[in-house]
Amino acid sequence: MPPKAPIKIFSGSSSRYLTQKISNYSGRDLGKIKKLNFSDGEFAVAFQETIRGSHVFLIQSTFPPADNLLELLMMVDAAKRASAYKIVAVIPYFGLARQDRKDQPRVSVGAKLAADMLTAAGIDRLITMDLHADQIQGFFNLPVDHLYASSIFLPHIKNMNLDNLVVASPDVGGSKRANTYAKFLGVPMVICHKSRIKANVVDDMTIIGDVKDKNVIILDDMIDTAGTLTKAADMMKDSGAISVRAFTTHPVLSGAAYQTIANSSLEEVFVTDSIPLKQESEKIKVLSIAELLADTIEKVYYYKSISNQFLI
Repeated sequence: MPPKAPIKIFSGSSSRYLTQKISNYSGRDLGKIKKLNFSDGEFAVAFQETIRGSHVFLIQSTFPPADNLLELLMMVDAAKRASAYKIVAVIPYFGLARQDRKDQPRVSVGAKLAADMLTAAGIDRLITMDLHADQIQGFFNLPVDHLYASSIFLPHIKNMNLDNLVVASPDVGGSKRANTYAKFLGVPMVICHKSRIKANVVDDMTIIGDVKDKNVIILDDMIDTAGTLTKAADMMKDSGAISVRAFTTHPVLSGAAYQTIANSSLEEVFVTDSIPLKQESEKIKVLSIAELLADTIEKVYYYKSISNQFLI
């Protein structure tokens, strides 16, 4: 039996492009919500329809600026004060996820702070995708549905029918992800070992494994400046790789990332629409996660298992 509480889906301003696609796949109308902007930059949010007793899904990726996170928090607070039955935050890209631990003295743990704020605001559940660090799920004392882009990427990789395929990780931290893909596809894996002189700047990189006469696919959870990714691709090409492609979930793409990718040895870069692209690029191809999220929202609403969402 379906829940008695009606379902309502709302979008934050930064993810409306994705939420509209989710709405189309689910066959449900988007709820009406308004963002009120003041002349000094302050803003407020207001639901334009009743949500009393409703099962409310709030969709918003929290990429920079911080206004996106603040807007989501205010949406949660407004829903709670409007007597929503359940509040589910759907955050395709969970911002601040790179700040998951104290890796040097006297630094903040931004991911835990974001988790605490969302919990304090009043969410009952979180749906997110490809967290930078899996342990962030433990920052929440509530159910977290952690989805993976592998269910989108793997069928696409298999349909490419590439011979002599090798899966690569751009750093040691992503080796678990690459190893899982490699096992599923039945292909070898290589790892890039890197050292940084500071954030977003790679000082040195070494390829561990053989890429000669191989078609390489580099896997990562996100692209920011694209420095690591393009340096790895260029090194692999110089080491005899036939082609190098990348599959990364979240296209943060800051600074000169688009130009860096355009000038690199990468043939194609496949990303999801968890974050909207800032500009067009011949090399960057978008694979939508809208259908996956729509299906997950329906399963969560009807209290059904989502385990079939995971290919690996």
